[in-house]
Amino acid sequence: MSPPRITLIGGPTALIEVGGFRLLTDPTFDSPGEYRLPHVTLKKTSSPALAASDVGAVDAVLLSHDQHSDNLDNSGRAFLTEADRVLTTVVGAKRLGGRSEGLMPWETKTLTKPDGSSLQVTATPARHGPAGIEPLSGDVIGFVLTFEDQDMRPIYITGDTVWYDGVAEVARRFRAGVVLLFAGSARTRGPFHLTMDTNDAIETAHAFPDATIVPVHYEGWAHFTQSGDDLAASFNALGVGSRLQLLEPGVATAILSPR
Repeated sequence: MSPPRITLIGGPTALIEVGGFRLLTDPTFDSPGEYRLPHVTLKKTSSPALAASDVGAVDAVLLSHDQHSDNLDNSGRAFLTEADRVLTTVVGAKRLGGRSEGLMPWETKTLTKPDGSSLQVTATPARHGPAGIEPLSGDVIGFVLTFEDQDMRPIYITGDTVWYDGVAEVARRFRAGVVLLFAGSARTRGPFHLTMDTNDAIETAHAFPDATIVPVHYEGWAHFTQSGDDLAASFNALGVGSRLQLLEPGVATAILSPR
């Protein structure tokens, strides 16, 4: 099987092409603007690298959560209505309806093609900030993709989470070859981060010692406090810079094993 190709569209939105499947994470296709949520106003600062119409049909949308506009905006919601399958949290599926399917952490769904090829999508735990944040942040999940071809290592999509024992448990269960890591050290509610900062990213890289780390969700929104340059500087300082792959927005990039 060929290496997976990932196209960063913007924020948390990436197109994953692997084994004949096309999967889209957290669709956000709006132009810059503001979104008023119950506890905070989020500001989008840049447009996506691709329009929704440029993405084309996908086999499934992997939606980590539906309650925050930086993970599902207005155009993203419209995209869901055209998708064959939407995998998300249980409460999110109830809110969204339609083709949405809710998964609890460690629950698995199978995607199949007419030719009989398949891949499995397993929901993984995520915590969108420090311990105790759950009543404010709501439910979030990540995903692990596993394949019939045993030579193709799993792909782990963290979703919006910090480093905590739930992520460590994913590392114990799956020997991922690629980690799509939601980074940016997002801050909206106080002096703590809601997504992975550079320390969390390094912890995750060490937990998945054979994986290429591909960060997303660190640009395009005002509440991100750390950049791709910050990640690169941190990884380089610790001698693991070769394991970090920053994507050029809009460019389909083959993700190779760490050197």
